[in-house]
Amino acid sequence: MKILPSPKEWNIKGKRVILRADWNVPVEGNKLGEDYRIRRSFATIDYLRKKKARIIVMSHIGKDGRSSLRPVVEYLEKRMAVGFVPDFRSEEAHGIVRDMKEGSVVVFENLRQDSREEKNDPAFAKLLASFGDYYINDAFSASHRAHASIVGIPKLLPSAFGFLFLDEIKHLSLALKPTHPFVFVVGGAKVSTKMPLMKKFARLADTVFVGGALANNFFKEEGMEVGKSFIEKGTFGLRPLFKKKSIILPSDVVVRDSSGTPQTREISAIMKRDAIMDAGPSTLRALGEKIARAKLIVWNGPLGNYEAGFDAGTITLLKLLAKARGKTILGGGDTIALVDRLKMEGAFTFISTGGGAMLDYLVDGKLDGIDAIMKKARRSKK
Repeated sequence: MKILPSPKEWNIKGKRVILRADWNVPVEGNKLGEDYRIRRSFATIDYLRKKKARIIVMSHIGKDGRSSLRPVVEYLEKRMAVGFVPDFRSEEAHGIVRDMKEGSVVVFENLRQDSREEKNDPAFAKLLASFGDYYINDAFSASHRAHASIVGIPKLLPSAFGFLFLDEIKHLSLALKPTHPFVFVVGGAKVSTKMPLMKKFARLADTVFVGGALANNFFKEEGMEVGKSFIEKGTFGLRPLFKKKSIILPSDVVVRDSSGTPQTREISAIMKRDAIMDAGPSTLRALGEKIARAKLIVWNGPLGNYEAGFDAGTITLLKLLAKARGKTILGGGDTIALVDRLKMEGAFTFISTGGGAMLDYLVDGKLDGIDAIMKKARRSKK
């Protein structure tokens, strides 16, 4: 693995350091649903405060550009003194940053409130960069996006990765050159987003378990009855994967039958009015045997429709992983929320903050946010 630039290489006392965090956490009313991504960024913030940098945190929250980071700032105020900049496009924002004391922290409002962020507008990147002397990307979970604060700022400032980001790369890289036996578990709903992973790990892993609604497309392409189960539209050429010895699918599932009642059925016994909702007990026992023998298990994506109350399969998998002797790496927003709910955070080797970023990195070891900083580092050495 390449040596990645770290803030430990800098003398940053009194310097303005832009920290791109990903604090896109669920908010219910004015309270946070969970705080995992925020807490994971504390290592970098605490280091910068200790080094007496002036820290400008930039993040986004929500998908529509209307959400506010105020609830996050209120949460942070319980742990540290922190300022808030509600309009980073104002002259007042420059004044606030100019008057910051060494070791202090300010948080800018949701970057996506300005449409130029997602468009990677060069002028917007220049505006953001004008607040800092250095830039740190600690937003691993947003670094598969070519947005201004991810790929634009590194062109303009000395740049490095935060400790959260470096920890992500360290652990996820274990899956790129795995120890064996290696079990890869992939769930969720969309074959289109998981297909590159399934193809790659069908070659790399000893076992690839395909669960969740992903398996429904496999069954459908094999001409099997799937009833009213969710199927992603399209043809994905899944049949060659059936021939891979490493690929395994559920042997039994939990369905919601025509009356809405949960039933456990063998895959061959699915009825036309059934909807597959979760993995069945025989499937989970067989998967548990694979996990018990594995030296490395990587998992992304739920096994059932937990939002509709079908979370038993995913919870059982979490418990199997918690007992595993091998290293356990899991990720995805849905997984983080469930781990938080069950208070199981310390039971695994590593929990990634990334969903889409974790998937993209596992495919080829690359992300837009990584490329931007590494290009800057190569240019600086010339």
